Amino acid sequence: MTKIRRMAMISLHTSPLDQPGTGDAGGMNVYVVEVARRLAARGIEVDIFTRATSSLLDPVVRLADGVQVTNVHAGPFEGLTKDQLPGQLCVFAREVLRAEAAQPLGHYDIVHSHYWLSGQVGALARDRWGVPLVHTMHTMAKVKNAALAVGDTPEPEARLIGEEQVVEASDVLLANTGLEAQQLIDLYDADPGRVEVVHPGVDTTVFLPQDRAAARAARGIPEDAIVLLFAGRIQPLKAPDVLLHATAELLRLRPELRRRLVVPIVGGPSGTGLERPTALANLAAELGITDVVRFVPPVPQGELAGWYSAATLVAVPSYNESFGLVAVEAQAAGAPVVAAAVGGLTTVVRHGRSGLLVDTHDPIDWARALEPVVIDRAYRDRLAAGALRQAERFSWDATAEQTLEVYQRASLMREALAG
Repeated sequence: MTKIRRMAMISLHTSPLDQPGTGDAGGMNVYVVEVARRLAARGIEVDIFTRATSSLLDPVVRLADGVQVTNVHAGPFEGLTKDQLPGQLCVFAREVLRAEAAQPLGHYDIVHSHYWLSGQVGALARDRWGVPLVHTMHTMAKVKNAALAVGDTPEPEARLIGEEQVVEASDVLLANTGLEAQQLIDLYDADPGRVEVVHPGVDTTVFLPQDRAAARAARGIPEDAIVLLFAGRIQPLKAPDVLLHATAELLRLRPELRRRLVVPIVGGPSGTGLERPTALANLAAELGITDVVRFVPPVPQGELAGWYSAATLVAVPSYNESFGLVAVEAQAAGAPVVAAAVGGLTTVVRHGRSGLLVDTHDPIDWARALEPVVIDRAYRDRLAAGALRQAERFSWDATAEQTLEVYQRASLMREALAG
């Protein structure tokens, strides 16, 4: 069996060095960092290639022992949207191949690409280096377009075609959940024998229950507050507007809650949300709930863990999530989750045990789901205990171990084809 000694990870459109919660940085960034660190701890050297977005960045940055990030110059540092990045694929790929060519023959044993843009580069590198390509989609255009938020922009045809090409080219497709694996098979005609399911994880040394009173005091939140937390990128796909509408409806049903209610929105504009960066604040004003809503810029993971501990519940109203890291992190911190019954959230949240799943994005349905968690302390405590048990199912160490097994399988498949 081929020993995996050294690997190339490709994360073209967003850097693992970026702060999750704004721009294009989100759960995928966390995934790449956590898996890379744990693979390195197992003796694998990991080189991550990403596109440089500032002239101030060093060409190579050490992320952790055994993990380095190469900032590839491809196109202007600033001003390029994700939709404009396909025009830089050739330049990016050339620089990745050049970096490998400076090393002894057979430098990399495997390529793992993340998101379809990276998969295009990964397929070229795979062919040039003669090593397996493992690809993780993270999000899929066909899935997103089937469940667009109101006013959101459909993914372009070029992305759909590009994803189909990556699915066909990959030696193994790594899906976050069984549902995502089935979507790859049904929507992209992926070979079921080349699709593997590996759940992402959570770092329980960071996301763990903290003293709620202290967490709230540190954030200027009254100890008796009812805290409905949203954490993530502010864009239509993530649907923070659904929480605001539901908050207004909850206050219509329970006006007495107003003096205690706090709704923190932790994150920054992203995607089509960048086109209207004040839209959510404007909506809060229109709904008459500006007094209960707080906008908080993206925060590091340690600080985010404190927000989860301060929360009465965490709302994840997304129109689609390939997995839903926020829901796992919140549960690991002991916070019940009220989430949309979409994508990976149906795997992450156990309805009635660790939180609630809502079948629609109707604010009335969401208010009715939030209400019992808010007003019934015993029910909320049962969900919080269930959230901790549910989070125990997910571990980055397990993710890395299973991913390494996928790499080994991909290598055996490639050797069989070559032989």
